Amino acid sequence: MKDNFAQVAQQGDAVALFFYSDLFVRNPHLRDMFPIGMSGQRDKLLRALGHIVARVDDLPTLVPFIQQLGRDHRKFGIVAEHYPQVGASLIATLQYYSGSDWTDELAEDWNAAYSLVAKVMMEAADEDALSSPAWWNGEVLAVERRRFDIAVLRILPDRPLPYLPGQSVALEVPARLRHWRYYSMANAPRQDNSLDFHVRLVDGGPVSSVLVCQMQVGDRVRMGAPIGTLTLDESSTRDVLLVAGSTGLAPLKAMLEQITRRPQPPRVHMFFGARTRDALYDLEELSKLANEFPWLRVVPAVSDESEGHGFSPFLQSGDGVEHGTLPDVVARHGPWNDHDAYVCGPPEMVDHTVERLTTGLGVGRERIRQETFVDTQR
Repeated sequence: MKDNFAQVAQQGDAVALFFYSDLFVRNPHLRDMFPIGMSGQRDKLLRALGHIVARVDDLPTLVPFIQQLGRDHRKFGIVAEHYPQVGASLIATLQYYSGSDWTDELAEDWNAAYSLVAKVMMEAADEDALSSPAWWNGEVLAVERRRFDIAVLRILPDRPLPYLPGQSVALEVPARLRHWRYYSMANAPRQDNSLDFHVRLVDGGPVSSVLVCQMQVGDRVRMGAPIGTLTLDESSTRDVLLVAGSTGLAPLKAMLEQITRRPQPPRVHMFFGARTRDALYDLEELSKLANEFPWLRVVPAVSDESEGHGFSPFLQSGDGVEHGTLPDVVARHGPWNDHDAYVCGPPEMVDHTVERLTTGLGVGRERIRQETFVDTQR
């Protein structure tokens, strides 16, 4: 199966295009469940299939991923009858791009694998439906435009939305129906149930453009169930290292708020980086927290020497902002052998930071939790 999928995947975007064309021709009623523009949806299909196939012989890792897929698909309105329809189009796609290499044995293997995946997804969805809605409706309570391309939104769900600091939810806005994009909550759970989101405008992003440029107080959104494993290890007694690039700050800020509620917080070093000074959009609030809590140190960093566009009066000369990439700045303050590390932000920054932490700064890979924010998914 791995070899066959690798062969099929070489055809790139054509594979997903064939799959969805076949699916909609066979089942025209399913077309309205998907966004008008399908390019992002095609990317997600190939990534999900690749993830499943790559771990087909590692069930302890694969099963939780498939269960999460089942729970997550509830917000799309997926029900049991849809799974055989999707399976038929998937097998037809694999057969078409396998050409003469397609065999009856391969067909049996793929059918058995898909049947198992569908079973696990449906069981997880059914179990989740006993305790959680398919989605939450939310009302925008506040909009702060920290920069021309960054906004902080406060949203109130219509019912409590249980989550762990560091997790994310998918958001859908009325102006972009069926376009769901994941954003992390930037706060630990509150008594009033409100949620903060840090959103950066992505060029061509159908959802981020609405959230940053158009959202107003009183507007409505829909939110899916919380997902993600970038959560604080509450059993650890080690000190904590938080490394955030741009709006990758959101989940780490939620975890920082969680730490402030501990009776005896550990020492926390937070590194917050961006390209320019005015892109350090939340530094003023982080600095206030550092002044309030003696166990917290905040180190801002910029990789571009430019002073930025001057949108924030808080960022002046002598404000303690260090120059360099986040991995380099973190390395200057190391080693970090007695810390648990949490890293979030752009993929390249995350990869380089993790590499530095594990190869020269004393942090074992098992003590690093990470998440990447891919622009094309925002």
